[in-house]
Amino acid sequence: MKTKFCNGGGADPSSPLGFLLGCAPGPVLPPALTQSPPSPPSSNADAEGKELGLRGQGHQQQPPPPQPLVLPPTPPSLPAEEQPDPRTRRKAYLWCREFLRGAWRGLREDQLRITPIRGGLSNMLFQCSLPDTVETVADEPRTVLLRLYGAILQMGAEAVVLESVMFAILAERALGPKLYGIFPQGRLEEFIPSRKLDTEELSMPDISAEIAEKMAKFHGMKMPFNKEPKWLFGTMEKYLNQVMRIKFTRESRVRKLNKILSYNLPQEIKNLRSLLEATPSPVVFCHNDCQEGNILLLDGREDSEKQKLMLIDFEYSSYNYRGFDIANHFCEWMFDYVHEKYPFFKANFMNYPTRKQQLHFITSYLAASQSGFENLSHEDKSKIEEDMLVEVNRFALASHFFWGLWSIIQAKISSIEFGYMDYALSRFDAYFEQKRKLKV
Repeated sequence: MKTKFCNGGGADPSSPLGFLLGCAPGPVLPPALTQSPPSPPSSNADAEGKELGLRGQGHQQQPPPPQPLVLPPTPPSLPAEEQPDPRTRRKAYLWCREFLRGAWRGLREDQLRITPIRGGLSNMLFQCSLPDTVETVADEPRTVLLRLYGAILQMGAEAVVLESVMFAILAERALGPKLYGIFPQGRLEEFIPSRKLDTEELSMPDISAEIAEKMAKFHGMKMPFNKEPKWLFGTMEKYLNQVMRIKFTRESRVRKLNKILSYNLPQEIKNLRSLLEATPSPVVFCHNDCQEGNILLLDGREDSEKQKLMLIDFEYSSYNYRGFDIANHFCEWMFDYVHEKYPFFKANFMNYPTRKQQLHFITSYLAASQSGFENLSHEDKSKIEEDMLVEVNRFALASHFFWGLWSIIQAKISSIEFGYMDYALSRFDAYFEQKRKLKV
């Protein structure tokens, strides 16, 4: 849901892919897609966001003659103001036709059904479907999800390569949606009939237990990325360097940024590093963004006790400290991103999980991740659980700091309508509240 910030097109040694590759060649555009990419939607809340273009790349073969480029009629079921712009629709049509083949190959542009999916903080999502009157030819899907990367991810080919490799591996292991097509601006994914969780559902005991089990399975995976846990502070320091150079012109943003900068962020990150270096936490393959918008409740399984959820959106996944992944999930209990009015989110610090709720999650996690945990004595179990409580609640500080910095950068470059500076202030407020509770 959130999109990673990346500088330049080469491999960054502070990121997982930088350790895997010496350089990161950019993906190749599919045939006939050398036109400029779709322009992002305008946003009153993010008027200062940069409109980042992508360089077109050459192609090796000539495509069949395209259909005449005319504006397709607006489907009666979708208001005109919710239609994607004509260039985005044209791109979607070409990607679906050339990657999905089958019935999609003979589809006219005006036959394509495309519907925006709301809720992302950076990526733009669209549901693309064949009309009911068109039959499939083979095993091609009738409906797919088109994901167009936000401005932050477009800033570096490395981030695209990293998540694409990760997404493909997880799809092959049946741990995520299938991958149907990939290109520099985004990808085509399996459309899974489902809905995203609501924030308040994260605290439901059965939901929380299954998220813990899914996270434990995720943490147990072996992935072809460097195992050194440099992602967290490497990324935060990169973000901090960007934040210290950001200039806003709008007075409200200048005021909010100055307030955040008054916290002496360089000293805070130094203190945070010292605290977490003294906090034991295993290095595992982490999701790093396990919030309600990245957890699907599968259609038809709502009443099942287990196996009703799926984790999605792996753009931040990397080898990292276990404590961060669990703590980050706990922090997301406090934030609801589905709010119709500015700043388009609600924060309630009282929703941070209680000790009892944390133990429920941790116990489910340990039962799924540690062979023989259930056979340990009560004393041994309690010792492990208490240690994890300390570990996780300290790493909650890193979650707030990380997304606070991220949100300042988004305020500068994103075109999505969201109160990013308000969100940054809220995350730093939560950071200092957590410090107060921990007395650190």
